Amino acid sequence: MSGSRTAQDEGRDTDGMPGIGEAREEGTALRALLRPVQGRIVLGVALQAIAGIASLGSFLAIYPLAVALLEDEPDESRVWWIVGFAALSLVVRFAAQSLSYLLMHDADMEFQLRLRRRIAGRLSRVPLGWFSSRNSATVKKALADDVDSMHYLVAHALPDLTMALVTPIAALIYLLVLDWRLALVTLVTTPVFGVLFRMTGKRGGRQHERLAGAIVGINTAVIEFVQGISVIKAFGQRDRAGGRFSKAVDDYMTTFTAVKGPLMSLSSLAYASVSPAAMLAASLGGGTLFVGADWMRPVDVLPFVLLGLAITAPLVVVTYAPQALGQARQAADRVAELLVTPTLAEAERPLSADGHTVEFRDVTFGYSADRPVLRDVDLTLEPGTVTALVGPSGAGKSTLAALLPRFFDPGQGSVRIGGVDIRDLATEELYSHVTFVFQDVRLLRATVADNITMARPNATIDEVRAAARAARCHERILELPQGYDSVIGEDAILSGGETQRVSIARALLADTPIIVLDEATAFVDPEAEAAIYDALSALIVGRTVLVVAHRLHTIVDADQIVVLEHGRVVERGSHTELLDSAGVYRGLWDAYTESGAHSRGNRIEAPEAAL
Repeated sequence: MSGSRTAQDEGRDTDGMPGIGEAREEGTALRALLRPVQGRIVLGVALQAIAGIASLGSFLAIYPLAVALLEDEPDESRVWWIVGFAALSLVVRFAAQSLSYLLMHDADMEFQLRLRRRIAGRLSRVPLGWFSSRNSATVKKALADDVDSMHYLVAHALPDLTMALVTPIAALIYLLVLDWRLALVTLVTTPVFGVLFRMTGKRGGRQHERLAGAIVGINTAVIEFVQGISVIKAFGQRDRAGGRFSKAVDDYMTTFTAVKGPLMSLSSLAYASVSPAAMLAASLGGGTLFVGADWMRPVDVLPFVLLGLAITAPLVVVTYAPQALGQARQAADRVAELLVTPTLAEAERPLSADGHTVEFRDVTFGYSADRPVLRDVDLTLEPGTVTALVGPSGAGKSTLAALLPRFFDPGQGSVRIGGVDIRDLATEELYSHVTFVFQDVRLLRATVADNITMARPNATIDEVRAAARAARCHERILELPQGYDSVIGEDAILSGGETQRVSIARALLADTPIIVLDEATAFVDPEAEAAIYDALSALIVGRTVLVVAHRLHTIVDADQIVVLEHGRVVERGSHTELLDSAGVYRGLWDAYTESGAHSRGNRIEAPEAAL
């Protein structure tokens, strides 16, 4: 009887944030992600709007102050009231803007914390194989770059955009109330700005692909030059390679000039049309005509001269806002896609494994439903034995091994430990039974001791050192500047073989009864290979071991050799039995021995031999 299983809810994660599985329309993903801090954002924007209106207070006070002072007998109390209003406006602006920035940054920090935790929580529940099909840049972009894009929107773009919109609108309303005719004259050049800016946007959109192609060309030339520098110099082609690089740079500059030149001209004309000089000329010119026509007093022109600049000065911020919003939306869409990545089903009522026998029952699996990699695999791994998987490249060896630590779940059939489907085991229970050592080892940027104790954080230093001795890396660790406290990548620079032995020490300390090895010596030299196999011989004693073997000499002592071809088990038996059968394994062995690779002599010994 197996415990029922359920997939993780894609609509709501453990941190209580609302889900975004339904967020597919433009902008909905961004709104969904920001919903938990929406209240603070709205309040922050409202306070910024108040600050924008208050920022006009001191300018608004100048006009009535001038009128009052130009009277034959100025009203002193009125003058002080106007001055007080200007001072109060400055205080309100300072208080509202400070509180707005405080709220927006507080919302941004909580948003980033929640989102990064949510991403990390999702990634901790996706199949481990998901990571093997993506590079680290994908995860880094989501956790860092995309979150930063949304951070800029919340903490900077929204407050700046609010101020840039509210201030000129409030100023325009005030001027229209004073004299709508002169207000329109003051804004006479703004339609020119709108037309030129729209032309710039359309032309820039059409030329974007052309410029992007030139950027790709120069990036390709740089990568080719840097990565191939040793070959280029060895064959005396430095001048030729340098010529290609120079041509790519020249092509880029030619394209950049052709694309950006007209755009910069239009952009310059657009901003010139609403520059302070243009606005001042419009307001003063119109005001002069109005005064000459006896439509207003000279002092009445003053607010148009002062506030005309406030209307158009923020246009630069407004025109760049769509870019920030677009980047934030694209980032939110990518994060949303990551947050709905299917997770492994977890058992509602987890079971416990009874023993350490591993069984693959009628297992069929494919990375896509229409292209199975494994077909109808039946295999049993008895406790205390070594089972080796061999076969031609692409036969499905590594894929089959990856099913045991549940990198993926089979499409059909089951993988069982102690008679229990591993999908019915709690994650902690599964990894207390299974550990793995792969050829592509990754150590964390932490101390050597921390890397070894990942599976047992509470292990003592004596236990850590004992594991390192068994893995044949204790002496090398002691040679590091800080010994076991040396940090990987900082004062601990390890070779591939040394890194592999640290991972074996980690597996030894984990002390699980089942081990999966995926050709742990594929990329090391013979000396390192010998040390690693000594360590592996200590690791496998008394455990159930599944080995993916590419170097056949390493598994001649295995209790069971399983031959895969086209995703199916075609042979199984001992090394001698399979050689005598003259089947697929015999062909692989003959080809292997003819290459001379077997002469190294390092091999994984069966538990009895290791003892």
